[in-house]
Amino acid sequence: MLVAQSGCVVPIWHASPDQRVRQMIYQSENYRHIPEIWERLWGLDMPDVATPYRTHGGVI
Repeated sequence: MLVAQSGCVVPIWHASPDQRVRQMIYQSENYRHIPEIWERLWGLDMPDVATPYRTHGGVI
């Protein structure tokens, strides 16, 4: 049985939604800077300065 199919047999995008989104972002020429902006927005590129410290037996 021969099935008529349009497009490629092998999928272009990854099955994982997270990796698929990253691939689509890199595919688009105008949006390559989004991961850096996202990391800067959420502060992922900065060290954590809000470490808890003990005072009077409690944690602040």
